[in-house]
Amino acid sequence: MTDTGRSTVTGATGTAPEGRGRKLPRPSFTWGLVFKLLFLALVNALALVAIGPLVEAKQWGGLAAMLVATAGIDYVYLSKRTLPLKYLVPGTVFALMFQVYPVLYSANISFTNYGTGHVLTKEQALQRLASEPSVEATGERFQMITMAAGGGTGDLALYLLDVDGIAYLGTAEGLTTLDPEEVTVDADGRVTAVGDFAALNFGQAQDRQDELVAFEVPTDRGTITVQSLTAAVIQPARYQYDEATGLLTDVDTGIVYTEEEGNFVSPDGASINPGWRVYVGMDNFTKVVTSPAIRGPFVRVFIWNFIFAVGSVVLTFVVGLALAITLNHPQLRGRKLYRSLLIIPYALPSFMTVLVWQGMLNTEYGIVNDLLNADIQWLQTPIIAKISILLVNTWLGYAYFFLVSTGALQAIPSELVEAAAVDGATPWLAFRNVTFPLLMVAVAPLLISSFAFNFNNFNVIYLLTGGGPPIPGAQTPAGHTDILISYTYRLAFERGSGTDFGLASAISILIFIIVASISAASFVRTRALEELT
Repeated sequence: MTDTGRSTVTGATGTAPEGRGRKLPRPSFTWGLVFKLLFLALVNALALVAIGPLVEAKQWGGLAAMLVATAGIDYVYLSKRTLPLKYLVPGTVFALMFQVYPVLYSANISFTNYGTGHVLTKEQALQRLASEPSVEATGERFQMITMAAGGGTGDLALYLLDVDGIAYLGTAEGLTTLDPEEVTVDADGRVTAVGDFAALNFGQAQDRQDELVAFEVPTDRGTITVQSLTAAVIQPARYQYDEATGLLTDVDTGIVYTEEEGNFVSPDGASINPGWRVYVGMDNFTKVVTSPAIRGPFVRVFIWNFIFAVGSVVLTFVVGLALAITLNHPQLRGRKLYRSLLIIPYALPSFMTVLVWQGMLNTEYGIVNDLLNADIQWLQTPIIAKISILLVNTWLGYAYFFLVSTGALQAIPSELVEAAAVDGATPWLAFRNVTFPLLMVAVAPLLISSFAFNFNNFNVIYLLTGGGPPIPGAQTPAGHTDILISYTYRLAFERGSGTDFGLASAISILIFIIVASISAASFVRTRALEELT
């Protein structure tokens, strides 16, 4: 008889109660799961920390993007249905952070007047102007008691009493009206403390006299400054802003300023600093064409930039290919040693190599002039400086094309060259009609990428010559060896009248368009090589 209250399962080993003959799956606990949870915990913790500053700065777009990105990462790595995304998300996030966002940010800045004098928002600029005291007007006076926190050694504060008997506490943050119960007085009616601030005696106040002279209390009516150890005065603001009309009045001179593209401008065209950031449309792009101070140097820099990029690609490729062909001969002894020595320039950091070349080409103590027993100004004369840059860049880049060409030559079947020789082709004809076209199938895309790299090769230009020698008469910081990227850098950070990030970003966008257009056209032309494969 069987127990009707318990079902059984029949197997090879007989009958057993259901559930006892099966092995339950063990939980899939792995160290990978632990690291994944720790990673997600870190991501969410960083997101929580960033919420406060973003809300305080009213960066609602950034806050929304961060929340969406965090939720997306959590979903991808916690769901079993998003396996491909687990590998795509990291690369996508880094591409958005380090490629897409900088391009979009630069494009946005290029349509603004962002730069020296236009860094602040309009509200911040008005606050700065409101804090500038009037020179002519005299403000209200206060009786004053000097106070300090921390038993007299901490932050300063002023106990102020106006002509109407109203008491205030003035700190570096602003002015606060005091209720009588907030003020502590002694038996003689003297004020001894206000909250955490204690009154200083004359000796203590004199010890901190330098701090008192520089101490200011900002208010809506002006800035309160110390006149003596017992008196303070509110200095009226020099500028008064009418929000309804958008006019700014100079109290001292009576001049009325109007708003114009991020500045307050007087009737005679003079502007007040600071200004504020505004969108100016295509102004930065049109400056490149319409402003003589920028157009002339820009054209010269662009022509040299194109020559430099093309010349660098041609020279590095020709030298690298020539060495690769020479060392590809099967009967040449010591090929491995020669190849190892030839890639040394490629293995060393480029910035260090450029600095070494700068010292070697120094006119006074450089080893090149010592060996030639000459006094050649390698980096100071415009034409020679350009030749020097091309030679140094060839030294830096030939090893790359030497490696690429060596690999491509070894991949070409030797039977093709032998067949050409059997047909009567000379070595030169065999190379031109067989080897070189097949070589270009592999190398052509790399030539295009090398052109794009050298078009923006900032390191070589800036470290070797700094863009110099200067172009005589140029009203912007432009040199004979500047390329567009170094010219943009100098416009943004080395311009005599201050920085101009808007104009620099506009030129960066133009560089992007130029390089993208040339690269796209080159890729279209190289499609013909696909027919050879």
